[in-house]
Amino acid sequence: MAKQPNIVLMGIDSLLATHMSCYGYHRQTTPHIDRFAEGATLFEKTYSAHIPTTSAYVSMLTGLDTFSTQVVALRHQGPLREEVKTLAEILRESGYDTTCVGFGGPSARGFDTYLEYSGWGPDESGRSPKAENLNRTTLPELNRLIDQGDEKPFFLFLRHMDPHSPYLPPAPYERMFYHGDECDPSNTSMEPVMAFKPFCDYFASWMPQGITDKDYVIAQYDGAIAYMDACIQTLFNALETRGVLDETIVVINGDHGETLYDHECWFDHHGIYDVTLHVPLIIRYPGRVPAGKRVTGYNQHKDLVPTLLELADIDTDIEFDGKSLTSLISGEITSFDSEFYITECTWMRKHGWRTPEWKLIVALEPDFHFKPPVELYNLIQDPDENNNLAETHPDIVNLLETRMKGWIRQREQETGLTNPIVTQGDWHGHKGVGPFKTSEQAYNTMHIGDPGQAARLQAKSRDE
Repeated sequence: MAKQPNIVLMGIDSLLATHMSCYGYHRQTTPHIDRFAEGATLFEKTYSAHIPTTSAYVSMLTGLDTFSTQVVALRHQGPLREEVKTLAEILRESGYDTTCVGFGGPSARGFDTYLEYSGWGPDESGRSPKAENLNRTTLPELNRLIDQGDEKPFFLFLRHMDPHSPYLPPAPYERMFYHGDECDPSNTSMEPVMAFKPFCDYFASWMPQGITDKDYVIAQYDGAIAYMDACIQTLFNALETRGVLDETIVVINGDHGETLYDHECWFDHHGIYDVTLHVPLIIRYPGRVPAGKRVTGYNQHKDLVPTLLELADIDTDIEFDGKSLTSLISGEITSFDSEFYITECTWMRKHGWRTPEWKLIVALEPDFHFKPPVELYNLIQDPDENNNLAETHPDIVNLLETRMKGWIRQREQETGLTNPIVTQGDWHGHKGVGPFKTSEQAYNTMHIGDPGQAARLQAKSRDE
């Protein structure tokens, strides 16, 4: 019996699909991933339905939605439900040697080996070589896994952090996409960014002193992607040199996108606008996954685990919420659910309903951006979601809200569990405060100070 395929899953934090050249971006940010995609299948409409990191990765690594996992918030309290199996647990039971690099939280349960690397703040040069740090940790482990030969297939999960702020790519990537004066006094585009009290101290800790030009910061984000892309080529090369690339399922997937200068959600990943929801997904496995194919149908994070298990010929009695993407790849089905429920529990607590034409966003409490409680966007006429039509189209709001509430009732009945977006207490990290009563209260309460605090928000504030 042939050995089952190895699996390498690269989960890339905060990566905008629309800032990758293989997804049509005008800057050549991902030349190595572009070449990789030529031998793989690229999914054009993969969505992260449950923002942010914690809930997104739980869905990616379990094949379940937020109702089944009960994980909806960045600062999720407690472990993952015992009834839920992670991909690492499933694969380990199937004889895989499993390693996780740079990731913690509820869905990291079940790996044989955990390795860490420096993936946040700057080094002594003032820049942040996150992907090189990841490679330095990963390559010896990858060689160890490969050296097992025919004894055991392996599952290697890598969490890349370069597109996550702080955007501090090393030279020459810092200036690769920017030529100008980032502190030009005639440019005022950074004024509203630095005036946003909840984030301004964090931005000041890593952006150049006197920064005035938003395009410089965006160029740093793009430079970080390009730097990571070059480092990822090192991993592709290692797999190829060791002769295991073609017997390995290699996946590139984002946990969520990034809001750059969009929607006043400055250089972060909150808001359930499409810049946050739309993520890249590329799968390579010669012989089973076509090369150079682009799939246009809708799919979500919850579909990845069933796909990997089918490609690896692993049977399980788990009833996933997602479905294997092989039917989309083959063309047997043109799209999975094109209408779906979306949640956000990062710096704001909201939920909504997305269709190919409309996006409804409903606030569950006032937010720190002073946004209206209901937002409605026509995604065909206004794909960037800048024109709120909630007041002029109350009929559409009612229709979408009815569909959303019906879906919530259905999922609660199917799971026997309540919608976690309404039961997640202290989601904002301030015990005893309860839901915010006003936007002023939210604005004055929420704050992040430096990259170290940002890291602690993701890694330390959860009560494991």
